[in-house]
Amino acid sequence: MRARGLAAALLALVALVPLAGCAQSVDPIERLGKKAAERVRSQGPVPAAGPRAPALPRVVDRVRTRERVVFLTYDDGVERDPRFVDMVRELRLPVAMFLTDSVVGPGYGHFARLRAVGASIENHTLDHSALRGLPYAGQRAEICGQQEKLRARFGVRPRLFRPPYGTYDATTLRAAGGCGISAVVLWRVSVDGDGGLSYARGAHRLLPGDIVAVDPDETTGTPLRERTARLLEEVRGRGLRVARLEDYV
Repeated sequence: MRARGLAAALLALVALVPLAGCAQSVDPIERLGKKAAERVRSQGPVPAAGPRAPALPRVVDRVRTRERVVFLTYDDGVERDPRFVDMVRELRLPVAMFLTDSVVGPGYGHFARLRAVGASIENHTLDHSALRGLPYAGQRAEICGQQEKLRARFGVRPRLFRPPYGTYDATTLRAAGGCGISAVVLWRVSVDGDGGLSYARGAHRLLPGDIVAVDPDETTGTPLRERTARLLEEVRGRGLRVARLEDYV
């Protein structure tokens, strides 16, 4: 009887051992088995997903297209000839106006009239500062600041941006992307204060896809309407037409 009692006690003790072992194994990874546990641990912790950086805008000085079109762009907002508004309306001219807040000043009403007759309003910074070499915060303030000004004035946030003097760096692209800009617009052809054409590179004639920058008058050159009329004669003489830049960029 004593032997049977001892055997029963031993069996009960053996039965408790694996239960105690299970209670101590609280790591769920170990339940996968030794190899699986080593594989999971070797991968380390899963990194948290951070915010994705904005895409950098592309830089264009002309548009790749087989269509026989060119694009007319105007900078700063210095000249506010009401006859130019009439010209844009009468010819249904799809021009792009790159505006600088400190230059436009109280003249936003003039550009509201231009927008009402079909012109697009784009970003040219708050103060017309040369951006290249400035820190990120400064460049962002110039670009995003003008985005907010244009939103407040016209209810739009432009996608297109032209850096003053056509100068920029990698920081400009990061700042512009962070402000919602999708393209930095330069030019291949420019029109000076007297209406003459100059070419930054390539053929010395208008070509399909050319972006043309019309310089501000600064009150000393040929009026904007006359310079634009001369430019349109050259456009027609080359068998080209004017198209809306926003539709191609």
